[in-house]
Amino acid sequence: VSALMETIGSGAVTAPFTAAADSDCIIVIGARPTENHPVAATYLKQATKRGACLIVIDPRGYALTRHADHFLQFKPGTDVALLNAVMHTIIEEKIADQNYISKHTQDFGLLEAKVKNFSPEKMEEVCVVSANTIRTISRIYAKSKRSIIFWGMGISQHVHGTDNARCLISLALLTGQIGRAG
Repeated sequence: VSALMETIGSGAVTAPFTAAADSDCIIVIGARPTENHPVAATYLKQATKRGACLIVIDPRGYALTRHADHFLQFKPGTDVALLNAVMHTIIEEKIADQNYISKHTQDFGLLEAKVKNFSPEKMEEVCVVSANTIRTISRIYAKSKRSIIFWGMGISQHVHGTDNARCLISLALLTGQIGRAG
């Protein structure tokens, strides 16, 4: 776990794509593994065959969306708004991992205040994703015992790349989805 925690905030991954084999919920955002990492895509497809929920978040459709339980085709450039709406839902519905937050994070109140005005209903028009869909995927991710996020250069190589990465890290920390298999 200590080696894993050292990768947060660095350019290294916190989990390999093989971790999909142990995951109950998989989010893919800012990556196109079927086109760019076919071996990784095989692990994701196999996970869905065994029952893992696959959530693909991408402005454009691609081959992996055929295997997704949920495909959020959001308006390009609204990544941060969409991810803030997900965190808003998790906090508002009290499905965040408060135990993990109190033991392993700091400044939770700042995050809570930051996402307060990003309700799914307000972000529906901004992101062009229904509030119901945002709430549904938020609940699935937060309530799954083992959720994982795979992201690629579509997140980091973006005008809002740092903010995108911070949102995804905050989402994982908010739900305690760090430091264990899957």
